[in-house]
Amino acid sequence: MQKLKYFSLFFIVLGATFLVSCIDNESTVEAILIQDKEAILKYLEENPLEGEKEYIDEDAGIYMFWERVSESGVKPARFDTVSVDYTGKLLTNRVFDSSIESVARDNGVFNPQRNYIPLRFLMGGGQLIEGFESAIGLMEQGDKATVIFPSIFGYGSSAENGIPANSPLIFEIEVIEIKKAN
Repeated sequence: MQKLKYFSLFFIVLGATFLVSCIDNESTVEAILIQDKEAILKYLEENPLEGEKEYIDEDAGIYMFWERVSESGVKPARFDTVSVDYTGKLLTNRVFDSSIESVARDNGVFNPQRNYIPLRFLMGGGQLIEGFESAIGLMEQGDKATVIFPSIFGYGSSAENGIPANSPLIFEIEVIEIKKAN
């Protein structure tokens, strides 16, 4: 019985050692974030973006550039209903989605079953990826901006509707309307 106990313990330790040795250092969240931030900086070097206003969080790898600052003073808060037009792209500038029919048609992502209208959602409702909703939280009604963020704030290690796993994302966003919660 004692021999079986040590034999089992040996295989548990051996198995744990095997699992730890199989972890790919380039697949850790930290390593992917570093790779994403480097890819975003390279993208910005090759595709400089300027705007009336900027938000940059280098530690998180988030870059946001306003094409239009409305100064409406109407900012979204939790449980407000927000309507936005958007176009989502990869760092290759390939469009993967848009709420704008002409953009979808021009970029080969048009779906005839889809109703191309502004996306309407409840702010803070957990319906959207973190990077997209966080960007909208920095905007006001009438603003138009482009945000670029690492995959950790997007779909992470999941491939999603033509978006490869671990893809930093770019969104062009226009806040059309903010309806305040009662």
